[in-house]
Amino acid sequence: MPDRLSNLRVVDEVLTNVARGFSNASFVGTNLFPLVEVNKEAGKIPQFPAEAFKVYNTERAIRAKSNRINPEDRTTIDYILTEHDLEYPIDYREAEEDIYNLEIYATYVVSEGINLRLEKMVADLCQNLSNYPTGNKVTLSSADKFTTTTSNPFTIFSTAKNAVRSKIAKYPNTCILGASAFNALKEHPSVTDRIKYTEHAVVTEEILKTLLGFENLYVGNAVYVNDSNAFNDIWSDNVIVAYVPPKKSDIERNVYEPAFGYTLRKKNNPVVDKYDEGGKVHFVRSTDNFISKIVGSDAGYLINDTNT
Repeated sequence: MPDRLSNLRVVDEVLTNVARGFSNASFVGTNLFPLVEVNKEAGKIPQFPAEAFKVYNTERAIRAKSNRINPEDRTTIDYILTEHDLEYPIDYREAEEDIYNLEIYATYVVSEGINLRLEKMVADLCQNLSNYPTGNKVTLSSADKFTTTTSNPFTIFSTAKNAVRSKIAKYPNTCILGASAFNALKEHPSVTDRIKYTEHAVVTEEILKTLLGFENLYVGNAVYVNDSNAFNDIWSDNVIVAYVPPKKSDIERNVYEPAFGYTLRKKNNPVVDKYDEGGKVHFVRSTDNFISKIVGSDAGYLINDTNT
């Protein structure tokens, strides 16, 4: 027998699939905090000790004892998902006159709004110096900034990568640069000097990924409008490097894989439904249920204030 929520909500499967398939190229947060489905709106997830990243000696000689792990204490992190929703009104007169499918357009608008909110949440977490342990963050001096031509960004990145590796036994594999940090870095003489004898005239994300030695590199280009209607970068002049567990083919990630962070999402979300108001206006509404969490701060490193 359907429950009360099911009776109240008329889920549109087509629009729901549109919402789930929609992704804005400028949103990069879930590349750093990958999505993981959970069944409950609240619970606990493991906070990984160093053992989660250790490479053990597993060879065993004939008739020797098995190699035993000495388990370390494991703490947990509480999580409570938050529901996020947006709705878009469509008057019946608009629907009759508009040449486009307004319901599809409305789905894009509300999905974009919720995804922008998620991007901002992840960016705020990652760009907060207090979320990183000692040794896993740096605020660049004027002499080291990417806008200072005599600085050495490669040394700064090498320090960051080695700091993470020294704590989790793995090099970070993912890098996110704010748009202004990327724009400064791609024009830096130490970067352009390394490609001057190649066929490449412009430093792209792909080239920078290779030069810096990351498996994944993304530029955070998303912006938001504040209460004064001024546009602001969500990702400022910062760089985050982190270890993100690679997604295995046909296997979804789970919270038991060590990582810098995760975005926990309620299973079967997002959902798009429709309802009428007064018979003349109906609404397309998108609902999502998620929270982003840092679960292994040792696996991340923040390069703060890269530009003058």
